[in-house]
Order: sequence, then C-alpha cells, then structure tokens
Amino acid sequence: MRIARPRAAKMFAAVLTIGLIVTGCASDRDDDGSGGDSETFVFGAAGDPASLDPGLASDGETFRVTRQAFETLLDHEPGGTELVGGLAETWESNPEGTEWTFNLRDGVTFHDGEELTGEVICANFDRWYNWSGTYQNTTLSYYWQTVFGGFAENESEETPDPNYVGCEAPDDLTAVIEVAEPSANYPGGFSLQAFGIHSPKSLEAYAADEASGEGENITFPDYSQEAGTAFGTGPFEITDWNKGNGEITLTRFGDYWGEAAGVDELVFRTIPEEDARRQALQAGDIHGYDLVAPADVAALEEDGFQVPTRDVFNLLYLGITQDSNEALGELEVRQAIAHAIDRENIVNTQLPDGGVVATQFVPDTVDGFSEDVTTYEHDPELARELLADAGQEDLAVDFCYPTEVTRPYMPAPADIYELLRSDLEEAGVAVNPVPLKWNPDYTETTRDGGCDIYLLGWTGDFNDAYNFLGTWFAGYQKEWGFENEELFDMMAAASAEPDVETRVGLYQEINEYVMDFLPGVPISSSPPSIAFAPDVNPPTVSPLTQENFAEVSFT
Repeated sequence: MRIARPRAAKMFAAVLTIGLIVTGCASDRDDDGSGGDSETFVFGAAGDPASLDPGLASDGETFRVTRQAFETLLDHEPGGTELVGGLAETWESNPEGTEWTFNLRDGVTFHDGEELTGEVICANFDRWYNWSGTYQNTTLSYYWQTVFGGFAENESEETPDPNYVGCEAPDDLTAVIEVAEPSANYPGGFSLQAFGIHSPKSLEAYAADEASGEGENITFPDYSQEAGTAFGTGPFEITDWNKGNGEITLTRFGDYWGEAAGVDELVFRTIPEEDARRQALQAGDIHGYDLVAPADVAALEEDGFQVPTRDVFNLLYLGITQDSNEALGELEVRQAIAHAIDRENIVNTQLPDGGVVATQFVPDTVDGFSEDVTTYEHDPELARELLADAGQEDLAVDFCYPTEVTRPYMPAPADIYELLRSDLEEAGVAVNPVPLKWNPDYTETTRDGGCDIYLLGWTGDFNDAYNFLGTWFAGYQKEWGFENEELFDMMAAASAEPDVETRVGLYQEINEYVMDFLPGVPISSSPPSIAFAPDVNPPTVSPLTQENFAEVSFT
C-alpha cells in the first residue's frame, strides 16, 4: 500500500513532516551557523554497492557512489545523452576508428595529491588489460570484456579475444589508446564509470591485493571493501564505508579542478524498500531517494516534495537461460512464455506514467528501433497450445527474482514477479520461485546462467543501440545460454560499421531477427522518478541515471 490517506490525516502528516524535515536538516548543519555550504546531504539508495572500485562493478548502485569520486575520460551532458569532455577536454580518432587520442585537462589532481597525466591514463588501462586469475571472471571484469574484449593472457576459452592493443603517452597531457578493430562501443565506452581513473598510488596498492573464488562465489579484494585506498579525481572523496549501518560517506574534495561540490558531506544510506525510503524522506531522515513508486509521486508532490522524472532510456525483460533447462531451447516453448505473460497489465499497474510495453530489446527512444518486429500478444490459450505442440504440457521452471532492491526499470520486483508467476501458471507452467538478494547473489547467479528464467533490465550507458543489443547478443553468454552464429555475425557487422545511418539500419534488422529468435521477452520501458526534500537544490536528472551530486545544495 502506498500513500493513500484521508484529507485530515494528510494535512496533519504534512505539518508533522515539515517539522521533522526542519529538525532533520538542522541536525545535519554545523553549529557555527555558516549555513549553505557546510551541510551533509543524505540520499536513500535502493541497494548496497558491490565495490569501491568501479572497475570491478557492473551495477547502478555501485556506480551512483563511485561516480562522485572517480571521473572518466569522457562524460555526458547534464540531463542528456550527448558525449562531452570529462578528464579529456577534447578527443579524436583516426579514420579507421582504431586509435583514440585524448587531450587531458591541465591541473587535475587525485584525492591523494597525485597528478593526472597521460602515463596515469595508460597505467589504468594497462592494469585492466593485464588482469589475471579471478579478475578475469565476468563478475569482476564485465565491462572490460564487453568493451575491450579479453586480456593480455586469456585463461578461459570463453573469454573473448582482446580488442585493446595498448596505450601511449606522447606527453604529459595526452593519452593515445589503440584498439585492434573499430567498434560501436567507441567512443561511448570511454564514458563508462567502470573505466573511472585511479591514482598511481592506488594502483600500486591494488597490486598487493587479490580477489579470490570462482563461479558464483567471488571474494572482492579488501581494498575495494573499505575506504582509504581507492582515490580518484572527482568532486568528492570516499572517506568511510560503514557496512553495519549501510552508509557510505564522501567528503568534498577541496582541490577539485572544477566547480566545488555544494555540500561538505554526501552520505548514501541503503534503504532497500521503497516504502521505507519514502517514510525516511517524509521524516527528514534523508534528503532524497531514487526509484519513487509510481503510486507515491502525486502524494509526495502534493506534500511539497520535488519529484523530477527522467526521460525513458531503459528496458525490463524476462531473461531465459536455454542451457539451464532443455525445454527452453525450443522456440515454441519460448513463444508460449511470451504469449503467457500480460505485459500491458505490468505497465498499467506497476510502472509510472510514461511506461510502455516493449516490443524489442531497445527502447523506442534509441535509433535502431524497428516498427517491423514480430510481436507476442497476451494469449494464455495460445500459450497452452504451443506448449502442447512442443510436448511440454508439464513444463516447470525455476524463476529467479531479486529482493532488497528496486531498479530504474523495475520499481517493485516482487510484485512484478507475482504477476508473471500468475500469468505463467494460468498457461500451465509450474513455477518454482527463487528469490535472491540483489548484490551479490542475484547479479552473480543470473550472469552465471543459474536461473531458468529471471527478471533483469538495462539502463543505457550511452546513446547507441549497440549498448543494448551488444550487451546481450554479441556472443555466447551464460545468462542466455545459446549459440547463434548468424546473430553473432550480424552484431559483429553492426559493431564494425563506421557509417552511423547504415549502422542504424543494421540494428533494425537485428531487432527483427532477435524477436523471431526470441532469446527472452522484452517487457517494458519506463521513466524512473527521483525525490528530493523541499529545501534541496537537486542535481540535473539524467536519462542515464548518472546524476552529479556535486550539484546538490540546500536552499
């Protein structure tokens, strides 16, 4: 149940809330009465980060924190998807798209006092390229493998060939990165938070620490689990991670090269349940939170809170792992699952205004979206017929869904799971529920192919359809569990196509092919909302969910 109160109770709550907010914010201010620039901003996060080293992560909750401390060569315009300079003021490539030159900003220092140079950029990229052992597990190097392929010495046949060739620094403020083949991942990939640049001293310390484990049982290196070793160049420095309280504290970096952060301290406090985050905001315990439940938006705005909505740039899908259940390798069975689920009902009951049923694996806001894909209407009777034709009337599946988290594309995972479970059972599919904590259990299990079907989604990292399609279908992945060389070849051709208009046409053909092959079921795209207290100057909201919290201040 969301916010639905009688008028009198609502007015009383509003008065109480305002009082609590004033009390809560005042308790965060310094006793010297200096006001505006000496405050702590507390943000309610939906989940714990996995690591303080963004290079080891692939999830938004980690990147929301590390993005404030680690900067990348390229960035995105505030509130948009256009690439702009980050640590590099300008950049260019050779005509072949295989050599990328970055002209760095002058006078940039790390939190530990080290200077940014071209050699430091190269040291970071060389470190990722030379990862070995557990670091080659996709749990820790997902983005490296997605954007730059494999490593100097691959240790598994499943690891892709490396596309990274090397990096040179012809002078202090220039770095030149060479890749073997052009790719649609460049230059957008250089904006990924996973490639945030670390200080030379941090890199030296990391070398003395190791990750361990394999499969679903990865132990992150110690340096990534406590503050004090990982230093970037961002407007905030990570100064404490209290796992018992679920809080990460960042402190304003006084020598930041750009505009100083608007608050002294930034605290991310994990509050997994949306209702609890809303109540914490209303009580003045936090000053903002993400992923507002659609049913709460109007009531929060009526009580004076700010609830900006991002543009649509995400996709929720039902993943199907063909390797994990032989029946799922049959096209008729996957078609039956697609016809069994009522996606319109999910959009109407679970998503905010502006949510739409997805017909393919890119949102309709991305170039490459096709109007000519095969669609699968909700039809339980047809689903039963398809299962019967496939001889799978007794189909049973393990259905994984995440707990203790909400995502921009998935406001209420348990509620969405229940709707899908009911739909599947109506079509005759027996469902075994497998709830898993988001970090690390769920992300690792799904990525390792440990579920028959599962809920997952994607918020675009940069504005190219390859960032959606290539993320899933460029080659064999355990989470999908299929080999389809025709599809992989189509993806490779699109990735290597330098002409943007031609590449968009190839993406449309791929979308049509994918929806015939049906490796999973796209469910929806939706505009996630984020909430702030009335006395906050909020950051510019980003369709990529890449808000810069240095823009935050109090009124």
